[in-house]
Amino acid sequence: MSERTTSASWASGIVQALEMGGVDCRALFAELGLDYEALSDADARFPQDGMTRLWARAVELSGNPAIGLNMASVVRPSSFHVVGYAVMSSRNLKEGFTRLVRYQRIIAEGADLSFQQVGDSYGLILAIHGDRLVPVRQSAEASLAYTLAFCRWMTGKPLKPREVRFQSDTPVDIAPYQQVFQAPLRFNADHYALIFERADLETQLPSANESLAQLHDRFAGEYLARFSGSRVTHQVRQVLCRLLPQGEPKRDLVAQALHLSQRTLQRRLQEEGTSFQQLLDDTRRELALQYLSQRNLTLLEISYLLGFADPSNFFRAFRRWFGSTPGEYRSRL
Repeated sequence: MSERTTSASWASGIVQALEMGGVDCRALFAELGLDYEALSDADARFPQDGMTRLWARAVELSGNPAIGLNMASVVRPSSFHVVGYAVMSSRNLKEGFTRLVRYQRIIAEGADLSFQQVGDSYGLILAIHGDRLVPVRQSAEASLAYTLAFCRWMTGKPLKPREVRFQSDTPVDIAPYQQVFQAPLRFNADHYALIFERADLETQLPSANESLAQLHDRFAGEYLARFSGSRVTHQVRQVLCRLLPQGEPKRDLVAQALHLSQRTLQRRLQEEGTSFQQLLDDTRRELALQYLSQRNLTLLEISYLLGFADPSNFFRAFRRWFGSTPGEYRSRL
């Protein structure tokens, strides 16, 4: 199966943050079978599961579960690849976030961003999907911390969100989160998100430049087109995540969403070493683990969110995936 990847640009930022926390990343890369020298290659990409293992081991070695927040201290546009420069040249943060969502896959494929109105505010909402391994909270926290710090750097102001939301449980030590975000924090939320006041996002950026924005759009679009040429797997996963709460998605509906014929979709997936049914099963399995970690969701709700019309089908599938019932798995978390 085609695996999700992370850009060397973003991986370099992660490495800087971890080394700030006292982690010997060169030795850790060797331990995990990752190429440390590839960090200097802007076009290199790392397997996302490798990044997940990197975060997990860094927490073990440093003893600091909040180490992801160090990303707020390593702000530089290049960490977002060409996307960082596209965001900088936008008229305002609202336009910049729209570009960030559009090109986010260039930075890392394991995260999905959306930008939408939330009441009288705006929300940049983050979903971490992982690949074969369940994503760790540090990955999402690093993304939120870096994005907010980048916004403060671009605006030149101590921008304060209206609220910061975390899917994860309240940490034992909340002080580092208060220090980095300087905003109301909500844990055990439905999603990770930065919620901003409308006025903050509609104020013109000092670095706004329409000509440069168009140039960066072209570079980002060309990169994404090359990169996406054979990545139908990721696109199908995104559509499945969106459609599953409405019931089990059919192949013809997914093909239609991607503007492909069913035959072309099947062929492209075969070329990437997978199939529609395998992707559906894998996506459900990954989401099941994420939903079970959210204590506010009942097993019945999770069943329906995964597109199972009958909860007993969810229980059978879960036992096939993990050798236990969802309830038994959740009790071990």
